[in-house]
Amino acid sequence: MKKYLLAVQFDESAPAPSEEEMQQQQARTAQVTADMQAAGTWVFVGGLLPSHASTVVRPGNGTTTMTDGPFAETKEQLGGFWVILCEDLDQALSWAEKCALACGAPIEVRPFEDAQWG
Repeated sequence: MKKYLLAVQFDESAPAPSEEEMQQQQARTAQVTADMQAAGTWVFVGGLLPSHASTVVRPGNGTTTMTDGPFAETKEQLGGFWVILCEDLDQALSWAEKCALACGAPIEVRPFEDAQWG
């Protein structure tokens, strides 16, 4: 089994969804997560606050600086993610399709390195 990150890419320049649309989206993504859990694929899921809530810590010359806001100045930002265990990329892509339909946003699929940590 291989771990994959399914990263939700939100366009922060787009108009915010209505409360009703947000509730429907949350219900759909909760169902996909429940389906992943039932299939034994799910490892972890998390939603993120908008990028303006972030702080970037940058190293340089043996010290660090901290700045408010996202690392990348772009309208598309990481909005949430699933970590899943799959047999192969095709299975991960199948889950990504379900996630994209559920949350109405692009999903980036990225495998974890094979190296074992800890």
